[in-house]
Amino acid sequence: MKVVLFCGGYGMRMRNGTSDDVPKPMAMVGPRPLIWHVMRYYAHFGHTEFILCLGYGAHHIKDFFLNYEETTSNDFVLRGGRTELLSTDIASWTITFVQTGIESPIGERLRRVRHHLDGDEMFLANYADVLTDAPLPEMIDNFARRDAGASMMVVPPQSSFHCVELGEDGLVGGITAVSDMPLWENGGYFVLRQEVFDHIPENGDLVADGCAQLAKQGRLVAHQHRGFWKPTDTVKERAALDDAYTRGDRPWAVWEHGGTGTGVPASRSAAGSGTA
Repeated sequence: MKVVLFCGGYGMRMRNGTSDDVPKPMAMVGPRPLIWHVMRYYAHFGHTEFILCLGYGAHHIKDFFLNYEETTSNDFVLRGGRTELLSTDIASWTITFVQTGIESPIGERLRRVRHHLDGDEMFLANYADVLTDAPLPEMIDNFARRDAGASMMVVPPQSSFHCVELGEDGLVGGITAVSDMPLWENGGYFVLRQEVFDHIPENGDLVADGCAQLAKQGRLVAHQHRGFWKPTDTVKERAALDDAYTRGDRPWAVWEHGGTGTGVPASRSAAGSGTA
C-alpha cells in the first residue's frame, strides 16, 4: 500500500527560539531524522511506496534523500578505497516528492497528491512526526474487513494535568488525572479509502472535515493503541526520544528487533522489546 506523509508544516514549537527553517520531520532522533524512522516503520511491514507532501523547508527533505548516506545506519566494508555495503535502508523504496504548498492544511495536501495514488482503494497516511510500535498489519486488516471510509489510530491522553469538577458554589467536587479519563486522542496513523476525498473541501482538513464527516455517518473506525506512542511537538519531546535512542530504548524501531507491534502499555513495551 502507498503511504502518504504530511511533512510540510512549520513546526513552530520545535523552533527553540531560532530562525532555522528545518521542518519538524527533519528533527534528528539518533543519526537519522524523524521522517526516516517513520518510513522505516512502514517499510518493515512491506509498505515502501511513499508520497511526501512537501511544503515549508522542502529542500531539506529533498537534499536528505538525494544525498542519502547509507553508511550512517548500515554496516559496510571499506576495501581499496571502495565501500561495500553489508545492508541497505532505502534501496527498495520508491519516494515521490510533491510540493503541496507552504500554507496548505493537511486535507488540502492530501487532495493535491490524490492523482499519485492511482485510484488505489486503500492507502496509508501519517503526520511524519510521531513514533509508535503499533501493530500496523492488524490495523490494516481490521479496517479492510469494515465497511468504513477511514480508520484513525487513537491513543490515551498524554497530558499530566488534572481535570477539576466544579459545583455551582465554586467548591471542587472531584479531581481526575486526564490520563485516567475515558478519552482518546488522535494518534496520527491513518488507513484511508478513496471515499475520504468526498468529504474534504478545498483547503479543508483531514480530521476536522474528512474524518468528522465520516464519523457523523458512522463510517470512521478507531483503532485503539495502548502501546508505545510518542509525539514530537516540542523540543523537549524530541530530545527525550533522542536520549532514548542513545540508551538503546527504542521500541518504535520494530525493524531492529523483528517486532510486529504490540498492544501493551508503553512502559511494558519498552521493557520487553529486546531493543538493540
